[in-house]
Amino acid sequence: MKRDRLDDATFEVAHALADAARVATLKHFRTPLSVDSKTSDFDPVTIADREAEAAMRAILAQRRPDDGILGEEGDAITGTSGLTWVLDPIDGTRGFISGTPTWGVLIALRDAGGPFLGIIDQPYIAERFVGGSGFARWTRGDQSRDLSVSAVTDLEQATILTTFPEVGTTAQGDAFRRVASRCRLTRYGMDCYAYALLAAGHVDLVIEAGLQPYDIAAPIAVVQGAGGIVTDWQGGPAHDGGTCIAAATPALHARALDLLNG
Repeated sequence: MKRDRLDDATFEVAHALADAARVATLKHFRTPLSVDSKTSDFDPVTIADREAEAAMRAILAQRRPDDGILGEEGDAITGTSGLTWVLDPIDGTRGFISGTPTWGVLIALRDAGGPFLGIIDQPYIAERFVGGSGFARWTRGDQSRDLSVSAVTDLEQATILTTFPEVGTTAQGDAFRRVASRCRLTRYGMDCYAYALLAAGHVDLVIEAGLQPYDIAAPIAVVQGAGGIVTDWQGGPAHDGGTCIAAATPALHARALDLLNG
């Protein structure tokens, strides 16, 4: 499959994954949950994470058996097609267990060059952001519209989002604050929804660190499809995780990148 010629069947599978994860997560959202931690530093996981990923993997096993799978909660599967589905059943589990509707389901399809189809789905408010090579679209029920990033070019007029105030290591946090101190407004705790807001033109900049590939693959496709720019903090590809800067315009990206490395 060529990345610029996605077929209807692939879109149908992607939406089927999002639909299944929506059902699996919503039945547990804002209910009493047992929360486990994957690390000693409290990296939470719940039955909702596990059930949602299992539901998506079951669909792929039936409908796309030749494709690979990279998911947060299960073992990686190496396919034979050259394509890999990248799944994060709940991006923002801390938000999920706190009852805030800023978490989301992330689904991406990637090849050796990176992600070329992505979905950010927020089940509770029923918003779905879909993007890929040359397109991005928002839907909620029977409502839909094309997505387009803002035209902001000056940091002083920009709204910047990130998830954790610490933003990775001490040095990375200092670098983030060099950028944020120049921006008009800084907001925290958005998880993947930050990238959805960027793609929709509501905010202008998202900067994060400490990412895994499944955290960023879908946001890359959605933001780029809406006309934005996504790289790591060195200006290279971000789809393997680590650091990420997503910007609405080239000028905004260049200025923020200079400050991050200044």
